[in-house]
Amino acid sequence: MAKRGNLFVISGPAGAGKSEIVKKLLAKHPEIKLSVSCTTRSPRPGEVNGVSYHFVDDAKFDALIAEDAFYEWAHVHQNRYGTLKSAVEEGLAAGNDMILEIDVQGCLNVMAQNPDATSIFVSPPSRANLEKRLVGRGTESEESLRVRLGNVAKEMAEAYKYDYIIIHRDWAEVPNALEIASDEVFAIITAKRLEKEKNVDFLDAFTADLTR
Repeated sequence: MAKRGNLFVISGPAGAGKSEIVKKLLAKHPEIKLSVSCTTRSPRPGEVNGVSYHFVDDAKFDALIAEDAFYEWAHVHQNRYGTLKSAVEEGLAAGNDMILEIDVQGCLNVMAQNPDATSIFVSPPSRANLEKRLVGRGTESEESLRVRLGNVAKEMAEAYKYDYIIIHRDWAEVPNALEIASDEVFAIITAKRLEKEKNVDFLDAFTADLTR
């Protein structure tokens, strides 16, 4: 029987770079699995249904809520996002380390329901850098940018509740900032795998073999 995997929840302000960090991590460590969320927002250029998100309309999302199909769901910037319980639990049961890349509100919901989840907050190095990243994406209208920046202070205040904080440095100042941040996430995952509680079965078997 496979050893149960570990659940890692990664979040932070929009534009902090968590998506890039996760993509880099998964490219280097394909054994780690990403749980794909559902959302009612429209796809952005280049996003693929079932890969980037499960894009659904409001009626379908309502049906999933009624079925208690979500591990967590939340309203974020006039849209709804949710994590399917079945996808997370099946992955963990199969022995896969699972990553949920979700917003801060959703992460707090997961933390409240699952104390075993390891929470990682990704922060930009400064407000100025965050604004530069958001504008550089080219996906934000003036109104949506105003809304996102208005939520950052509230999201940063929640960072104190997380297990780990990763500061995603300014690429102009630290050219390998993305590599550093993804390696830091993997270091957290590795440390979780090596915890004593995760290796009691090995210790018990080894001790029994030595004392027989």
